[in-house]
Amino acid sequence: KPKSFIAKRLNRSRSTISREINKWIDTPRDKYDATLADWNAKDDYLNKRNLDKISTYKMLKIYVYKGLLKGWSPEQIAGRIKDCYPNDPIMTISHEAIYMHIYSHRQAKLNKKLIKLLPYQKTQRRRPNAKTKRGSKIKDQISIEQRPQHIENREEIGHWEGDLVIGKGQKSAIGTIVERKSRYTCIVKLKNRKSATVRKQFAKEFKAFSKNLTKTMTYDNGVEMAQHKELTEQTGVLVYFAHPYASWERGTNENTNGLIRRYFPKGTDFNNITLKQLKAVQNKLNNRPRKVLNYKTPMEILTQNSA
Repeated sequence: KPKSFIAKRLNRSRSTISREINKWIDTPRDKYDATLADWNAKDDYLNKRNLDKISTYKMLKIYVYKGLLKGWSPEQIAGRIKDCYPNDPIMTISHEAIYMHIYSHRQAKLNKKLIKLLPYQKTQRRRPNAKTKRGSKIKDQISIEQRPQHIENREEIGHWEGDLVIGKGQKSAIGTIVERKSRYTCIVKLKNRKSATVRKQFAKEFKAFSKNLTKTMTYDNGVEMAQHKELTEQTGVLVYFAHPYASWERGTNENTNGLIRRYFPKGTDFNNITLKQLKAVQNKLNNRPRKVLNYKTPMEILTQNSA
């Protein structure tokens, strides 16, 4: 029967019929078996429902897994792949889809390995639309949305990102502040995570630099920065706050924390780490060539721009 006749009887477009027949008919001797084709279509459909996009496309899976092995977050992978494959619909994925793939079978050996490649290595994932029962505990926050564009573009020195790296059992921590343009890093010894302690130690670090090197800091929503106004009064550093669960808005700091974790892996009790040990790691990070800096060191870039 002509394809147009079959399409009309089945109330389908002629192109749909043509695609289906062409799957099975390569030569005049080939025959189309409707029963076999129907079984195959149902089997394909069931398999597709059980596979996410990453599992379906091998090239996409390799790209995502390589990104995780490099220490990239799902957000960074999802953003980078758009630049690498701008016109390929297969090579595109959202960060939520990557998280869903990783946490789909949390007890499987492979998924456990994937979770360990994530920045925070949490065994369970918070739902992306989950809301805390209370609003922000930090008063008078200045949102990152109000931060000038030239800071985002790294056009000048003196703009920092800050965070804490948490130790074993959530019972210890160190502070980290990273200058956005030079990637210069300060690792801060903390006796506890109280806001007064964090403010005092961060202020001490900032006061060691000249005023032109300490203009702003972008922080997450951790309550340890509740005394941000006092920090600004002491140092002149204006504090902007990133959106909740938007770690990519402080990507420089997140990447640096990953580097620090190479020296102090997850499970480290920072109460047992001395200030001398922290500063030794700080010096290593600040005096190693960085590709992003055209193989200059953070110390060299900071020094060149300190005048």
